[in-house]
Amino acid sequence: MGCQLLLNIGHQVLRRKVVDCSREESRLSRCLNTFDLVALGVGSTLGAGVYVLAGAVAREDAGPAIVLSFLIAALASVLAGLCYGEFGARVPKTGSAYLYSYVTVGELWAFITGWNLILSYVIGTSSVARAWSATFDELIGRPIGEFSRTHMSLNVPGVLAENPDIFAVIIILILTGLLTFGVKESAMVNKIFTCVNVLVLGFIMVSGFVKGSIKNWQLSEKDFQNVSGHLCLNNDTKEGKPGAGGFMPFGVSGVLSGAATCFYAFVGFDCIATTGEEVKNPQKAIPVGIVASLLICFIAYFGVSAALTLMMPYFCLDTDSPLPDAFKHVGWEGAKYAVAVGSLCALSTSLLGSMFPMPRVIYAMAEDGLLFKFLAKINDRTKTPVIATVTSGVIAAVMAFLFDLKDLVDLMSIGTLLAYSLVAACVLVLRYQPEQPNVAYQMASTTDELDQHELVSSSDSQTGFLPEAKFSLKTILSPANPDPSKVSGLIVNVSSSAIAILIITFCIVAVLGKDALAAGALWAIFLLAVSALLCTIITVIIWRQPESKTKLSFKVPFLPVLPVLSIFVNVYLMMQLDQGTWVRFAVWMLIGFAIYFGYGLWHSEEAALAAGQARTPDGNLDQCK
Repeated sequence: MGCQLLLNIGHQVLRRKVVDCSREESRLSRCLNTFDLVALGVGSTLGAGVYVLAGAVAREDAGPAIVLSFLIAALASVLAGLCYGEFGARVPKTGSAYLYSYVTVGELWAFITGWNLILSYVIGTSSVARAWSATFDELIGRPIGEFSRTHMSLNVPGVLAENPDIFAVIIILILTGLLTFGVKESAMVNKIFTCVNVLVLGFIMVSGFVKGSIKNWQLSEKDFQNVSGHLCLNNDTKEGKPGAGGFMPFGVSGVLSGAATCFYAFVGFDCIATTGEEVKNPQKAIPVGIVASLLICFIAYFGVSAALTLMMPYFCLDTDSPLPDAFKHVGWEGAKYAVAVGSLCALSTSLLGSMFPMPRVIYAMAEDGLLFKFLAKINDRTKTPVIATVTSGVIAAVMAFLFDLKDLVDLMSIGTLLAYSLVAACVLVLRYQPEQPNVAYQMASTTDELDQHELVSSSDSQTGFLPEAKFSLKTILSPANPDPSKVSGLIVNVSSSAIAILIITFCIVAVLGKDALAAGALWAIFLLAVSALLCTIITVIIWRQPESKTKLSFKVPFLPVLPVLSIFVNVYLMMQLDQGTWVRFAVWMLIGFAIYFGYGLWHSEEAALAAGQARTPDGNLDQCK
């Protein structure tokens, strides 16, 4: 009896969402175009980091070779971006990585992904609002900070912020109001701020190349000894360690260390994937939007970091405000006002980029019954999820008011990297399956020339008429069928799970056992070598399996290597996070599991569909059959 109950729960938590409503109209307003998505992606990704991060990484980690760090980080981000692009073409619905996990690996994994995305967006919103408040306060002479310290000080060290930030709360509530007005209005405001930000960055790049000198990329140890005191002219910052000099003063390890930090500068493009039901042509607009926004962000980061290190020796850079300091160094002190305007616009778009996707993920989860159903109600006039928007705005405002978010920011990284990893794994699994869970939906709402009936019949031909192969070494290494079968799909499922375990093992040994590796411990070297070898063999086995012939407007190239690389990069970066972050992550997950097993498991829309009584949040029967 107990075993049967556990088996039933196991089937329930692994049930997959079937998106089979080929002519279903979105309940949200479908009004965004590709340019709106590019602006949303650039605004969300190209935040205030471009004004601060380049100085810190160039000074401490990479020197002028920071441009290579950004190149490596951009390539790693593109791996995740391409995987999101394929799913945007495959499942043009609201929900981002949450929905992609639901249609591929099951309900529990989908809930974990969605719950972590909510955490990432809430913390992202709160921390950016505090940064906006601090930047504005600095510009006007710090009266807001003084008022908070004098009248609103909280004496709970280690738990709450020393000074609550009332201005950050006001900013979040204003943007929450903007988001409830409608998606088109929000997109217009975002486009204006993004354009101003890009123009300011363009000015920084051009002025850096005009006023800079290539000599700052060719400094030798003799230069440090001869003119050490004169290199940091007009600079109040103490000199950092110059390293070995030249273009790459801290070597390859410095460039890679800088790339790990720079990777987080490209986080944010995934907000594009939450707009699936609000874009006019999602199958084409989402992949183009993601790739174009990452390309624009790379050019901006590359150009600003190059300009910065050309204007001023890398070891003289100020880690907190490098750009005003660099302009002061070359005698253009007035340019700091342009930098201030650009950084406020960047923070505004970054804030909108964090707030925009949050209610859409909550809405998608609530509509599926995994979160409380009232959160999925849509306003008839604005066509936005008003209750989800207001709820998420209030939570973010409370967090911005009470908490000093330095300790919580790393939690954003875990949520985002976990989502990236799962999306890459989903692409890997789904491409080799005999039947796609949502074939009839793949070309819905597009003007593609493909006939939908042809699409469905081609899938039926794959699954209905193939002779079932028997499991053997020959079927693993050289399958007879040119199309996927149930056996080849199972081989890929098992292989993908094995690859995930091997990558986690490799990363744990590489990060946590680095002292043992440096000392030449045989067990550590053996574990690394065996994990890498087995991972390569299993990747070859997946490569040998037949791929699905389903036509999509965008597909990830170089399967299975590219998704495997993406999973490796994400897991490696997750292992770099400290112990305290993992403890806080565990607490957040316990709260999530309490909601899922207490409410979501029993109110899931998929379970109701199976029982033939699915209802919409407004109480109407859902006729998706």
